[in-house]
Amino acid sequence: MKRIFLLIFFINFMNNHMEAQTDFKTDTLKTKKGDLEITFIGHGTLLFQFDGKIIHVDPFSKLADYSKLPKADLILITHNHGDHLDLQAINAIIKDSTQIIFTETCKENATELKNALVMKNGDKAEMPGLKIDAVPAYNLIHKRNNGDFYHPKGVGNGYILTIGSKKIYIAGDTENIPEMKKLKKIDIAFLPMNLPYTMTPEMVADAAKAFKPKILYPYHFGETDTNKLVELLQDEKSVEIRIRNMK
Repeated sequence: MKRIFLLIFFINFMNNHMEAQTDFKTDTLKTKKGDLEITFIGHGTLLFQFDGKIIHVDPFSKLADYSKLPKADLILITHNHGDHLDLQAINAIIKDSTQIIFTETCKENATELKNALVMKNGDKAEMPGLKIDAVPAYNLIHKRNNGDFYHPKGVGNGYILTIGSKKIYIAGDTENIPEMKKLKKIDIAFLPMNLPYTMTPEMVADAAKAFKPKILYPYHFGETDTNKLVELLQDEKSVEIRIRNMK
């Protein structure tokens, strides 16, 4: 009897666990052309839904059962590290019409992805109802033990999406680089805070004070204390900080 009970408990536990993989926090923001829904998958992984279109950012199969998530109209990949360029997750959400945008090093590591467009820093692209700007993402300070930067300049992308009336900045893996601090009229910013690979709370605060996004989501923050960022920006009234589960 005990064995049967334990088996039923295990099956229920596994079913609940799998269901939780598609049960994520979402925010809905108003634009002049309809609602923009943002789903916070975790880490550096996001899902946007707008005007019937599905946009996945850095899908990562460790975080979700992608067979249960909506198929992509657009997939944005910021760089070629395995927690950002995950072929298992990508293959689960592509359809014949899916457009993939990634970097040159991503192309070198994923030659089987045919419907993919390489964008370099500074490139621009358009889809119906959507504009995409590829912007720099790199380290200035944090390095590996061999002296190489975790994210060298010119290799990775951040992306600025213009959706409806909103400009959304997805920074990718980067520090508070000069190009970031010169950005203008950003409505929503996703800034990474995963040490030692990206920014400290002080770096994120420095960047936010410079370009003043209306809404700031720290993301891809690992074990970094988000309360520190809130404290650093407590006097910056023009920036609304929203903390979501994006470890």
